[in-house]
Amino acid sequence: MEQNTIDKALLERFENEIWGKVPHLESPGSTTVVNATPLLDITADLKECAKKEFSLNLDDKDLQVFGKFDSNLLAGSIKVRPAVNIIHDAITTGKLKSGQTIFEATSGNFGIALGQLSKIGLDVVALVSRKLQEGVFEELRNEKIRIINLDMDICPAPGMKDSPNVLAARATAANIRSQLSELGFDPTVFDNASTEAQDLLAKQDIINLAKLLAKIYSCFCPEQYDNEMNVDVHRKVTAAEIDQQLHEKEQSLENFRIACTFGTGGTSGGLSRYMSEKYGKKSLHVVFPLGGQDVAGIRTKDKASGLKFYEPGQYAGQHEVDFEDAKRLLKFFVDKGYDMGESSALALYAVMQMANFGGFGGKFVVIVADGIQKYKKNLADIGKKQSRIQVSLQEAVSSVGDYDKVIWVHPQYTPREEGIELIAQALGIDKSKIFVPKARDVERMLATQQIPDELNKALEGSHKSLLVCMAGYTSLNAVKVLGGKGIATESLTGGISALAQGKGKQMPEIIRVATE
Repeated sequence: MEQNTIDKALLERFENEIWGKVPHLESPGSTTVVNATPLLDITADLKECAKKEFSLNLDDKDLQVFGKFDSNLLAGSIKVRPAVNIIHDAITTGKLKSGQTIFEATSGNFGIALGQLSKIGLDVVALVSRKLQEGVFEELRNEKIRIINLDMDICPAPGMKDSPNVLAARATAANIRSQLSELGFDPTVFDNASTEAQDLLAKQDIINLAKLLAKIYSCFCPEQYDNEMNVDVHRKVTAAEIDQQLHEKEQSLENFRIACTFGTGGTSGGLSRYMSEKYGKKSLHVVFPLGGQDVAGIRTKDKASGLKFYEPGQYAGQHEVDFEDAKRLLKFFVDKGYDMGESSALALYAVMQMANFGGFGGKFVVIVADGIQKYKKNLADIGKKQSRIQVSLQEAVSSVGDYDKVIWVHPQYTPREEGIELIAQALGIDKSKIFVPKARDVERMLATQQIPDELNKALEGSHKSLLVCMAGYTSLNAVKVLGGKGIATESLTGGISALAQGKGKQMPEIIRVATE
């Protein structure tokens, strides 16, 4: 059938420009991996870090730790492994051809990896969250990724939310329609699927929203959260590659524990299956940040539950560790010259804790999933006294006299009169002190990092303003934009959603879809 015809020209470009530059099996049926990333013994530096940063003496521990530095990969992260394999399969099976666009939901690295496809003339549209760090946005833009920007978590497990917010879903759908139009897609095609899209948005199921957009526009979706190749590439290549490198050092992965963080579950799934199939043992330790902590691309344990590739029965252990402590380890290793990102520091910190407190001696391999480039601004801030950018309601009320204005910021909906009164009552201020700019101005500011005239005028002469939005994400991003312009603002944690819950209010009563 025509739809299964292979685009041979596209395949040739892909293999020349991309496939040959990433780790892969030497040939079909081979067990030899070529283009391996570095496997470095970092034991001495970990012991030095433990002593200098945490006053822990690991010198007497029977410990050996290797770092698997996938930060050296094309596109700078481990995510290029599944991305390249999924795309290679799509081209060789005729599912993907020249001229098609790729839709995918991503928290950063998978989208950046897909950006390599611009080299062979394929376009990528990434569904991303406004919560992403600016360094991640910058890399997505640098890779020529086209972005649909959403004011919600990206890729939570389908059905996680207990009570769908229909109003928020309707507003977000309208925002997506507008962004699709700006990207050159026919918005009437989206209109025909708007009911299904709103149902997915009400559950914050962005995984299946990406699939829906790919389907209605006859595009391709890699489906990283459900695609078995996301796991299989790590079982067949990554794990075999580490084992191959250890055998070259006259050792074996059989005798090592492996530590990695959890994003989609592909890495942990592939590595754990390899150890089970080849050595009949559980050796994988999965690491999560504490609940409520935001580590780029990594899930907390509660958000892993429900995902297809979250397989706790396959793990030797699950560890929740404090990212605030891991940041000190991150800075130490980066200062030593290692290209290591936030998630990798979290996994390595867990190994240090296991070695010191858990009674674990022996040997570890830590997956260094990406590098520091995207997080350099955060790294520069470690150890410095930080200006407060987020405040709780209690903190805001106690210092409410410091605020010249309270400003609502959201690109999709605005407060009704009842909502303005709720904010005023909660803070103990007159509602005349609350300013509501046009939603499109907020959208423009977040997209361009520039302050629209109306908002700029409202902020003139302001000593400090408090920003409020739906749940605290948009206002936090707005604080960062305004702070970069030298304008002092703070974000109310939890936004109006937290205020409404405290008063037993329903969202439709206090907000409306923006029509400006």
